[in-house]
Amino acid sequence: MLKLFRKTLAICLIGLGLGILLVLLLPLTGWLFIIGVAIIGVGFAWLAC
Repeated sequence: MLKLFRKTLAICLIGLGLGILLVLLLPLTGWLFIIGVAIIGVGFAWLAC
């Protein structure tokens, strides 16, 4: 149960990061772009655990 929750949370984090990146594809610079990349990275790291 806990493993399923962790995988679901990781997929949600990856989706959130991708959503932030897709919204911000026009201005490629900015701190929100960095936050999106960081969220995707955390999601993949969590998924790998």
